[in-house]
Amino acid sequence: MPGLSSDTIRQLSDLHPKPDIKFQYGTAGFRTVATVLDSVLFRVGILAGLRSKKLDGKTIGVMVTASHNPEEDNGVKLVDPRGEMLESSWEAHATTLSNASTTDDFIQVLETFVQTAKIDLSKPSRVVYARDTRPSGPALIAALEDGFKAIGVDAHDAGVTTTPILHYLVRAINTKGTPESYGEDSEEGYFLKLSEAYKKLVAGRATPEPLLLDCANGVGADAAKKLSKYLGDKLPIVLTNTAIGTPGALNNACGADYVKTSQKLPPSLSNLLKPGQRGCSLDGDADRLMYFHLDERGQFRMLDGDKIAALVAAFIVELVKGAGLEEHIKVGVVQTAYANGASTKYLADRLPVKCVPTGVKHLHHAAEHYDVGVYFEANGHGTVLFSPSTQEMLSQHQPSTPAQSTALNHLINLTQVINQTVGDALSDMLLVEVVLSHKSYSGIEWDSLYTDLPNRLVKVKVADRNIFRTEDAERRLVSPVGLQDKIEGLVRRYEGGRSFVRPSGTEDVVRVYAEAVLRPQADELAFRVAGLVYDETGGDPASRPREFI
Repeated sequence: MPGLSSDTIRQLSDLHPKPDIKFQYGTAGFRTVATVLDSVLFRVGILAGLRSKKLDGKTIGVMVTASHNPEEDNGVKLVDPRGEMLESSWEAHATTLSNASTTDDFIQVLETFVQTAKIDLSKPSRVVYARDTRPSGPALIAALEDGFKAIGVDAHDAGVTTTPILHYLVRAINTKGTPESYGEDSEEGYFLKLSEAYKKLVAGRATPEPLLLDCANGVGADAAKKLSKYLGDKLPIVLTNTAIGTPGALNNACGADYVKTSQKLPPSLSNLLKPGQRGCSLDGDADRLMYFHLDERGQFRMLDGDKIAALVAAFIVELVKGAGLEEHIKVGVVQTAYANGASTKYLADRLPVKCVPTGVKHLHHAAEHYDVGVYFEANGHGTVLFSPSTQEMLSQHQPSTPAQSTALNHLINLTQVINQTVGDALSDMLLVEVVLSHKSYSGIEWDSLYTDLPNRLVKVKVADRNIFRTEDAERRLVSPVGLQDKIEGLVRRYEGGRSFVRPSGTEDVVRVYAEAVLRPQADELAFRVAGLVYDETGGDPASRPREFI
C-alpha cells in the first residue's frame, strides 16, 4: 500500500484478532462488552489517522467510553475537527473496517477504502484521545495506540477526562490562532472558559444554596471537583457518588440514566437532599444532566432534558428581545419523539419546535439551521448552538439603551459558558444555574412551567430489530406492515394517549414509549403496546412484557 507499511499494519493487526462478532458503528460509536472490543480499538486508531489525512492533517478526536452503560461495557467514538460527531458517511466505513474477519481481509478492505475515499497518504495525521474511568480503559487504549503506530499518527493522550472535554479539546486545537478560536487547548482552558463566563453572568447576584451533585462514580467526579475550585464561592457544590476506584460503582443505582429511567432519587442521596434543595446527576462520562428536587411534601420531582430545554429556551428568547434583536435572531428548539407532549406544547406556544429522529447527530444538525438552536433529549443530553453569523452579530451590535447592553452582554457570555460542540453536563449545569439565578427560581418554580404527562418506557427483546422501520421522525412504524394501525387502535382508548415503537440502534430490542393523562393509563398503554410488539414479531420469551394486561 503506497504510503502505508502493510508489513507494520499486518504485524500489529495480528496482535488484535477479530472475534466472531458483528460490530456496528451507531449513534454512540461502537459500544458493547469491553472484552470483545480489542480489534475494534486497533482499527479505529487507523481510521482516525486516515480521517485526519483526508482532512489535510486536522486533528481528530477519539473517546473511549460507554457513557451511562454498566461498568463491564466500553466503547469508542470519533470526533471531527469542530468537535462534532463523525461525519455520517464515515460511520459505514468504520463498520466495514471493524468487521473484516482476518488481517488479510482487513488490509484488503483498508486498501480499497484508501483508494475509493481518495485519501492522500502523504498528508500528516493528528489525533487527540482520552478515556473515562472504566477498568477496561487502559487495555483498550493500548490497542488504539497500536492503531496509531500502524500508520504513524501524531497522537496526543489527553488522559482520563470527560467526553465533552475531549470534544472541546478537538475544536480548540483546530481553531487555535484563528478568528474562530474556541479557547485554550487544554483541560485548564476548558475550566477557565466556563467558570469565567459563569462568574460574569451571575455577578452581583445572591450566592445560591448549595447544589447537590451526583457524579455517578465516574470521570465527572474529578472534572466537577476541578470546576468547583475555579468557581469558588460563586456556586457552592456538594459532590456525591465520587467513588471512581470502587469496582462496580460506576452508574450503579446513581447517575443521570438511573434518575431518568427509574424516575426516582438515587438511594445514596436519600438522606442528603433536603426539601427545597436542588440536585442533579451526571452520567458516566458527564455528557448527560438530570436535575431534580423534593417538593413541599418531600416528594421526588424530576427535571429532565425537556424541562431544561423549556427553561433555557425561554430565557434566551427573553434576552434576545431585551437586546433588541428579536427581528434578527430567531431561536428554535429541536426535540425527538421521546420529548414529553406537555413540553412540546409549552415550547410550541413560544417559539418554533422541530422533531427529528433519535440521536445526537440528528438533533445537532437540525439545531444548526436556527440562529440559536436549543436541543435537549429527554435523557438530559443537549446543548445550545449559536450560528457563526449570530455570534458575529452579537459582537458587532450597538445597543441603544443600558438594558439592551446588559442583555447583549449576557448573550455573549452565554456563548462562552455553553459547550457548543456537544452535550456537556457540567456546562449545562452552569447554564441552568445562570437561568435559575436570573429568574430567582427554585426547583418548584422551574417545575411549575408545565406539568409532564405521565409516561412509560418499555424495552422488548426481539429476534431481529432490523424488521422495524419507521418514518415521521421515528413516530410511526412502516414495517412490520399493519402493526402501526394496531398501535393506533390501542392509543385511541386512552385520554391524551400517545405511543410509538422504535428499534434500538445497537442491540436487538425495540423501545416502546407511551403517554396518557393518568399514570396508570400510561403504564397500561405502554405494556399493551409492548405485548402487541411481542405477539406480532416473535419476541424473546425471556423478555415477554410482564405487566401488560
